[in-house]
Amino acid sequence: MLDIKKIRKDFPILSRKIHGKPLIYFDNAATSQKPMSVINSLTEYYSKHNSNVHRGVHTLSMESTDLFEEARNRVASFINSKVPESIIWTRNSTEGINLISNTWGKENIQQGDEILVTAMEHHSNLVPWQILANKQQAKLVILPIKNDGTLELDQIDSYINPKTKIVSVVHMSNSLGTINPVKEICDKAHAVGAKFMIDGAQSVPHIPTNVQDLDCDFLVFSGHKMLGPTGIGVLYVKPKILEEMHPFLTGGEMVLEVSYESATWNELPMKFEAGTPNIADAIALGEAIVYLENIGMENIRNHEIELTNYALNKFESLNQLTLFGPLDSSIRGGILSFHSENIHPHDIGTFLDNEGIAIRTGHHCTMPLIRSLNIPATSRASFYIYNTKDEIDCFINSLENSIRYFTNAK
Repeated sequence: MLDIKKIRKDFPILSRKIHGKPLIYFDNAATSQKPMSVINSLTEYYSKHNSNVHRGVHTLSMESTDLFEEARNRVASFINSKVPESIIWTRNSTEGINLISNTWGKENIQQGDEILVTAMEHHSNLVPWQILANKQQAKLVILPIKNDGTLELDQIDSYINPKTKIVSVVHMSNSLGTINPVKEICDKAHAVGAKFMIDGAQSVPHIPTNVQDLDCDFLVFSGHKMLGPTGIGVLYVKPKILEEMHPFLTGGEMVLEVSYESATWNELPMKFEAGTPNIADAIALGEAIVYLENIGMENIRNHEIELTNYALNKFESLNQLTLFGPLDSSIRGGILSFHSENIHPHDIGTFLDNEGIAIRTGHHCTMPLIRSLNIPATSRASFYIYNTKDEIDCFINSLENSIRYFTNAK
């Protein structure tokens, strides 16, 4: 059992009041809150160590470099990467996917090849592949979903075939909460010689992640969704693939030798990290990982299963709301998207904000998915380690009040 009261004390923003009410933060799928250890690491870096990395022999530069690379090592250990050189710093998951599509994709996807994604992908894992398919005259194939919000896997062998060159799948849907069987899909991709990429933006912060067990070729995730700061993300690539890829950006740091006529590339991972990197936020992400590991990812997952089951049971009394996604918490993360035929999601979101409750409303950067549900948008509540059943009770009570308020208003 986690000591949630103790955990909550580590997050200063949770003591805020919104419109005179205690803040209930249920927008964790968009970004998580930050513990003091992460906040302090940013202050400490800029006040004690601030210097560029890999370029100086003076004390500050060597301290910064050590902290920066220690953070990379922590990330590698966190996802069980064989070597830290497989970890490339990016701004976010989106940049990581764009790096793959613009390097490996352009080098390996040819006319007539197929790229497979699912119908529940975030725009970040859809638009880059659309562009690549158009440029290379390849075909973008969409794996459909069933009414319960899970993938249609019965015919997957027809979707993954010898023409398939890469399969790119979200591990946990940010709109439905669905946890996809990525290991099973990865095996099928490899069986036809295709590469496999995981969008781990929602899963890595909440589920134990082992890239060697998953055997994925690529994995992306963002620091800000896992207690870290904004502006720092991670791309994992298997070493052999990374060695063969050409750099995405060129300039300083990523070069070994430069003449007026040509250049050669630096060793991994610097080959893919042109220019001054986001040093402070990488270090702070390392601190966020320390925090998560001290709690334990299995404990975090179990806590969220408990919260999700509790919330799903509470939702059964809300007859005027349609809840999307699987009802089995073993294949669902702590994400609840719902819709009312009579109340616009923005009205629900505004009503809840007046009660101090922060949720998300809109299409959540999954516009094709939301449109396939024949609705304009959903309201979304998403949980993390500092959320409680008492907060869910307040949330459900406020939802009931919002339904009464808008029903009577009409």
